[in-house]
Amino acid sequence: MATGVTANRAELIAIANSVANEKMIDRAIVIEAMEDAIQRAARTRYGQEMDIRAKLDANNGDLRLWRVVEVVEQVDDIYKQVDVKGAQKLQAGAVVGDFLVDPLPPIEFGRIQAQAAKQTIFQKVRDAERERQYEEFKDRASEIITGVVKRVEFGHIVVDLGRAEGVIRRDQQIPREVVRVNDRIRSLILKVVRENRGPQIFLSRAHPDFMKKLFAQEVPEIYDGIIEIKAAARDPGSRAKIGVISHDSSIDPVGACVGMKGSRVQAVVQEMQGEKIDIIPWSPDTATFVVNALQPANVSRVLIDEEEDRIEVVVPDDQLSLAIGRRGQNVRLASQLTAKAIDILTETDSSEKRQQEFVRNSELFQNELDVDETLAQLLVAEGFSELEEVAYVELDELAGIEGFDEDLAQELQSRAQEALERREAAAREERRALGVEDALAELPYLTEAMLVTLGKAKITTLDDLADLATDELIEKRRAEPRRRNEDAPRKAENKGGVLAEYGLTEEQGNEIIMAARAHWFTDEDEPAAEGDDTAEASEA
Repeated sequence: MATGVTANRAELIAIANSVANEKMIDRAIVIEAMEDAIQRAARTRYGQEMDIRAKLDANNGDLRLWRVVEVVEQVDDIYKQVDVKGAQKLQAGAVVGDFLVDPLPPIEFGRIQAQAAKQTIFQKVRDAERERQYEEFKDRASEIITGVVKRVEFGHIVVDLGRAEGVIRRDQQIPREVVRVNDRIRSLILKVVRENRGPQIFLSRAHPDFMKKLFAQEVPEIYDGIIEIKAAARDPGSRAKIGVISHDSSIDPVGACVGMKGSRVQAVVQEMQGEKIDIIPWSPDTATFVVNALQPANVSRVLIDEEEDRIEVVVPDDQLSLAIGRRGQNVRLASQLTAKAIDILTETDSSEKRQQEFVRNSELFQNELDVDETLAQLLVAEGFSELEEVAYVELDELAGIEGFDEDLAQELQSRAQEALERREAAAREERRALGVEDALAELPYLTEAMLVTLGKAKITTLDDLADLATDELIEKRRAEPRRRNEDAPRKAENKGGVLAEYGLTEEQGNEIIMAARAHWFTDEDEPAAEGDDTAEASEA
């Protein structure tokens, strides 16, 4: 009998060691799981009401089983309590309030108890294994990892990472890439999410950072920080662009990334299934970087609209198709790389556009300033395009135009200011016709034209305006790159805050909203003030 017990003990320890090594988890966790399973089996044998404990010696497999009882004067729970007389049999000198250990004889595991114990141990080990997996991978986001394709489910690739499984979702795969079971595959760890069924490790082969990490592995200068990839954009499986800069003036960043006879870049291209990669020098100057990003197309000039956060690029007529690329790929990648919306125009388009603007602005000055065509065109040629510019520019700048004198400059400014006043008055009448309260006109930064826009959006009271968030008032929706004459897409993309077209800053928007809400706090204070007056009258 004793031999059987010894063998059983040795078997328990062997099982614990085997499971710990196989699952690569702490042996103490397996021992704890076994103890929990034995406790559950013992409660089934002796009663679920008892507070039963088990202790398994991790060295020799010795198993102790006992129940814990409390010494009380009057027993209310026979399973967890014992009176003083009964306590003396367990431990001499026991007094009320003590907790005593009552040893229990070993139990025999029946089929049901053994199955329950097995399930308990498996569950504990599984939980420990999941926690170990999460702890191992949680800080490895943005790393490249190599695994083996285990299976493909509904288009998603499940990858065996050795100690865990990852998944490459369909939208994170390289299009048209053929992957088979047991193929070795490299991917980027996007994120690790803790879930009840275990950590979910999401991988990607389509993310721009995957390309960055591949270059870091192939180009020692990037790994060492001498060369930095400042920006990257991809059309997975087709084409990509990266902007690089060297922190050592003696090292050419583009040449280092290309490598001898293209060996370095070709290694990355092969891993990305033949994806063509344009390596361009990064520049802190936006215009220069845009010109580089649109390679291989030649650029004539770049016009930057800071307010609209757009860039207008003019290219020779024969370079239009090259600049745009197949299905707009080149300009789209350039836009992603520079984080700017880019409009592509040919020299002819640009000339027509400037001519239209010239005619439109000339007509504006003719009508509003009541001047002849020659004078209006002269103002436009000098760079004036708005009445506000004429009305509030320094007088010397206006008088300095060839053929102008101080009297003419003063007269033009006076007419421009009168025209603006007429506009303001007309806008005020329209605003009132829309039902916009005069209280809104007292708020900072809001012009009559802005109030008309608010009225058309059914914002007519302080409460209407106060209910808006700042971004609902002023935020601009980022526009996508496009070609000229695409008016419909432009109208759709410009939908943003109600006053987005007026170029208000976030600070100005916040100030407007807070000023509109000020009456809320005033209204809250008024009842208290009235109550104070009533109290004073009562005392009198």
